[in-house]
Amino acid sequence: MKAIVCEEPRVFKWQNKKKPQNESGYAIVNIKRIGICGTDLHAFNGNQPFFDYPRVLGHELSGVIESVGENSYGLKENDQVSVIPYMECGKCLACKKGLTNCCIDMKVMGVHFDGGMAEQISVPYDHLIKTNDLSLDQSAILEPLSIGAHAVRRSDLQKGDFVLVIGAGPIGLGVMQAAKRMGAKVIAMDINEERLMFSENWAKVDYSINLLNGSLEQLKNITNGDMPSIVFDATGNSKSMMDAFQYPAHGGKLIYVGLVKSDITFSDPLFHSKELTLMASRNATQEDFDFVIQSIEKGYIDADRFITHRATFDQLLDEFENWLNPETGVVKAMVEL
Repeated sequence: MKAIVCEEPRVFKWQNKKKPQNESGYAIVNIKRIGICGTDLHAFNGNQPFFDYPRVLGHELSGVIESVGENSYGLKENDQVSVIPYMECGKCLACKKGLTNCCIDMKVMGVHFDGGMAEQISVPYDHLIKTNDLSLDQSAILEPLSIGAHAVRRSDLQKGDFVLVIGAGPIGLGVMQAAKRMGAKVIAMDINEERLMFSENWAKVDYSINLLNGSLEQLKNITNGDMPSIVFDATGNSKSMMDAFQYPAHGGKLIYVGLVKSDITFSDPLFHSKELTLMASRNATQEDFDFVIQSIEKGYIDADRFITHRATFDQLLDEFENWLNPETGVVKAMVEL
């Protein structure tokens, strides 16, 4: 079967690989959609944490089951599925507490082991979600939007809270959408006017701020001087993540959704004076996937508008580097097989 391997930074190559073999507890899935995310772009550029080369990228996936054994999950051949790409050990303290998203020995598809930029993959039964009532596109965007849903669930935001989301990329948009559904007053912040307009039109945010135009005063005006109760940073940019400490209200929360390959520092007096809560949000769980599925089924999420660029599998090598360029206006690129 055909697969695309990232052999080293900025080097993609076609490779013929053996088809996966039937294995107890695993289904063989014919891949139909591959969403391109920041992890793929960072890995291609050589700045993705916890990453080794060569690697088959791709973890935002949907497909159709080709073969599956007897199982208690209701999975059958020809079922359409989405993939939960985080493989937990099931034995560590985090897993025993149900926090499988931050397993001590987490292995993420397309990062720690080969992913879905291939015609077929083998997936454990309990990491497949049947999505016969969704489209292939909708099924493929469950994973990135679930990351945003997980961050919002972790924040314990309350209806009416002012919430700031820094970074209007796909993950930030997922945070915005989930926060809006939970009843928050959402403020989008970015330096890209097109992304801010997309946040307004797609995620229906209440306010948007261009970081280049004086953010603090605008935030004070919007929140009646109180500042946002909860701030999510979804940039994966160390400067943004450090600057974000100035934005939460006293007694507020700052949640890092983006990941950066560097140290983060902050002013302890500022941190203590506000009695801030600093949190990380990693990956997602089945509960978050279910939340996004319900959001799609109830019409809260428009997959067609979320996906801004497309290519076939055969076109991917030619198109991928174009998607690295912000001027192309990519929000979510989707590969079709």
